[in-house]
Amino acid sequence: MSLDGAFLHIVKEELMPLVGARVDKVYQPSREEIVVSLRTFRDGGKKLVLSANSVSARVNLTNAEFDNPQQPPMFCMLMRKHLCGGKLTAIRQDGLERIIYFDFECTNEIGDIVTNTLIAEIMGRHSNIILVRNGRVIDSIKRVTDDISSVRRVLPNIPYETPPRSDRLCLLEVTPAQVWERLEGSPERLAKRLTAVLEGVSPVFARECAYYAAKDTDAVCAELGESARDRVLFFLARAKKALDGEAVFTVISEPNGRKKDFCFVNIEQYSTAMVITHEQSANALLDSFFSAADRSERTKQRAHDLLKLLMNTYERVSRKLELQKKELAECSEREVFRVCGDLINANIYRLERGMTKCVLEDFYTGEQREIALDARLTPAQNAQKYYTEYRKLDTAEKKLTDLIAKGQNELLYIDSVFDCVSRTENEAELSEIRRELREQGYLRGGNKADEKVKKLSEPLKFRSSDGFDILVGKNNRQNDLLTLKTAAASDIWLHTQGIAGSHVIIRTGGQTPPERTLFEAAQLAAFHSKGRSSSQVPVDYTAVKFVKKPAGAKPGMVIFTNNRTLFVAPDEALVNSLKTDKNDNKR
Repeated sequence: MSLDGAFLHIVKEELMPLVGARVDKVYQPSREEIVVSLRTFRDGGKKLVLSANSVSARVNLTNAEFDNPQQPPMFCMLMRKHLCGGKLTAIRQDGLERIIYFDFECTNEIGDIVTNTLIAEIMGRHSNIILVRNGRVIDSIKRVTDDISSVRRVLPNIPYETPPRSDRLCLLEVTPAQVWERLEGSPERLAKRLTAVLEGVSPVFARECAYYAAKDTDAVCAELGESARDRVLFFLARAKKALDGEAVFTVISEPNGRKKDFCFVNIEQYSTAMVITHEQSANALLDSFFSAADRSERTKQRAHDLLKLLMNTYERVSRKLELQKKELAECSEREVFRVCGDLINANIYRLERGMTKCVLEDFYTGEQREIALDARLTPAQNAQKYYTEYRKLDTAEKKLTDLIAKGQNELLYIDSVFDCVSRTENEAELSEIRRELREQGYLRGGNKADEKVKKLSEPLKFRSSDGFDILVGKNNRQNDLLTLKTAAASDIWLHTQGIAGSHVIIRTGGQTPPERTLFEAAQLAAFHSKGRSSSQVPVDYTAVKFVKKPAGAKPGMVIFTNNRTLFVAPDEALVNSLKTDKNDNKR
């Protein structure tokens, strides 16, 4: 479902008439989404949306309406500072890479004309929106530190580096025959080999090529005959024409209406298993394809105050962690001070007050070591000075290690609350989260609407195909109540592995639930988590008696043992089929 480089090329070509437009306004309606309002003399206002969301990363024109936070996020304010009033001078793409560049001619703080480049990297969970000037990063919607990626950092005031590019062929620059040279005789499946050989093509495109050539999406390159080879060449030639302006904008949907994928060529591989529809343009397709998800996301804008609080808190804690990690790295030099103290004490008979340095043999390494001395102190006092510095760094290391662990746990908690906010369905649930944050010291004061909600809402209720009741928490306080109070020791507890989400309880009544019930409960845990849109989600499960809450832990934070893991793909249809009439809130 991700936007590939070939489709992005067509989007770019459709955006070319915007060159010459001026930036009117910039908005940031959600954490990973930017909307740039452009004004042209010929067509009036146009809204360009750039999303770095891992599920809906894209660039396209949109007609959607946006509810924006009352207070714009910091990245939005920075974008306004550097882009508003600027003139769009170029839209670029390197081959069929999933990166698009927007060059703007702007005026800087002292009135000079500068070129600011807005870069949209459409790369799944690595997607990002970056503002660059003179080859250096001004800022990005997602900052990438060494802890996140050891290959490439994206931080303010460092040179911008393009992501590593593999040695693949660009369909715009080669002939179908040149592509076939790399395919011919390969023992791999044609669809898999094609994505490895061609730049910027999606799996659905590669499978369609295999289906067109051999009526089999699993066809192997080495087994293709002369006729199949000709059909591959014809398909690739037709794809080249599609990139040059003859594209067919195809949407693939499930029979229940859920949109599954899209492509720039007609799709026939699914036969009657999927519903195929078409759009008039690439931008219209992207706008309609992601509109449902975007609407769901924007309904959360009623919680903009919480989102802003959580985002700012996350950034503050992250910055604090970075400083603490830097200080911790400096503490690693403490052993040098201890060794210097030991060497001075071992050679104290050779030293005198007034010396500014000495060269002594290091009995730990056998090498000569030069040690700085304070001329105002005696040799013994100099040794104590080094020991004092060693003890100070040793104590700092222990305290910093504890502070870093607490900071990381706080980030996990904030992430879990953010996930709860993103899945709220009404103001009452938001009020519960606000009360939780107030109790944890993240919010001050009170709100009359919040005070009216004295009783926690009921957890979501489901029933497995085998007749077992399954309960799903809606927020962290409810998760605690569900796991630590409501559930029996023999009940089964489930939670997504390393991903923020709800606690899920299978009410076993002392029985051993069948595998089907475990699988369905794991589906519920995956669907009611931050990974609900992923293709595969790991879900841990164990008996409730093995789940404990550490002393002083924040709401929803638990530890567990004796667990096993299931891997499931979230299925909304299955989740809906398991609902019971007792649910307070229907999805």
